[in-house]
Amino acid sequence: MILRTFGWSFAVTGLGLVVALLYGGPAGLALVAVLAVLEISLSFDNAVVNAKVLDRMSPFWQKIFLTIGIAIAVFGMRLVFPLVIVGITAKLGPIEAFELALDDEDKYKRLMDEAYPMIAAFGGMFLMMLFLDFVFEDHVHKWLPWLERPLARIGKLDQLSVVVAGGALAVVAGFYAKDPGEVMIAGVLGMITYIAVNGLGELFSEAGDLDDDDDDEGDDEDKGDKALSEKAVSEKRGGAGELVLATGKAGFFLFLYLEVLDASFSFDGVIGAFAISTDPVVIALGLGIGAMYIRSLTVYLVRKGTLHEYVYLEHGAHWAIGALAVCMLISIGHHVPEWITGGLGAGLIIAAFISSLVRNREDDAQAETIDDKELHSTKL
Repeated sequence: MILRTFGWSFAVTGLGLVVALLYGGPAGLALVAVLAVLEISLSFDNAVVNAKVLDRMSPFWQKIFLTIGIAIAVFGMRLVFPLVIVGITAKLGPIEAFELALDDEDKYKRLMDEAYPMIAAFGGMFLMMLFLDFVFEDHVHKWLPWLERPLARIGKLDQLSVVVAGGALAVVAGFYAKDPGEVMIAGVLGMITYIAVNGLGELFSEAGDLDDDDDDEGDDEDKGDKALSEKAVSEKRGGAGELVLATGKAGFFLFLYLEVLDASFSFDGVIGAFAISTDPVVIALGLGIGAMYIRSLTVYLVRKGTLHEYVYLEHGAHWAIGALAVCMLISIGHHVPEWITGGLGAGLIIAAFISSLVRNREDDAQAETIDDKELHSTKL
């Protein structure tokens, strides 16, 4: 299971480290290793959220995410994205930006720093909307009931997440940003992107479910087979109820949603990498290795049904997303060290995992007590 899931990650790690050694010598090798660890630590919560979405996708779209999605994540976000940002900022072409990164590292880093407020505003607002939509929804399981219950109550107000996120953006742009206009535009685009991609995914998912229901009405036998199939898959994945996998347009928009989500998570990793190295090849190798492990971890969580077994992991991941979104918005005006963002995310997920373990043990103990009572009653 481990080798089958993480095999490609191990292979890419070996190849990446060899390329790093040939390209930059021992120093390049060390930098790539550090960047890989940085990416994994900053994006662990990304794997948990990705697994939740990936679990809703059909096998076909899961394979697309794990093949084409990896190419976009590794080469698009970790290599091309920084060059595009620098090119837009300095009005250069991608090749000229690449040459600038190799010939004038200080200028390249300065241009990235200048573009960071817009990047942070876009990514921060996308993640903020994702976090708010989660905490304002009423969930069966509540990790922090003293906080999640009142949030779910006020979440019944229509479009509250948009109001809160928009208010946070206005405060950050008005009081912390050097160029409020650029930050506001980037932040609003982040909100629009989230609403559009998430909304289209839900729209086509509901349309697909309705089409399936119409088809089933005309064929009772197929309907029964489908129900049994979905029940079997559901039981295999932890008995969380009837499972309907997204296909067609719904799967496509979930794929787009995952790619934008991954991009938003990678912003802090890409920017944080410049504190370690400004060489685009070294950054792409290091962050690319880390991105492969995040993808493998996502697959592992789906195949093992971990999110169904440890029910608070999803909660911990979303609270980690909220913490990351706040850190990104604060960093528009003040630098936030990478160890804080990474530490907050990892700490919240570990706490949620421990809480899930405690809950499972209490449930097992309660079940054993009920069984003992039933056995005792039978004997009497």
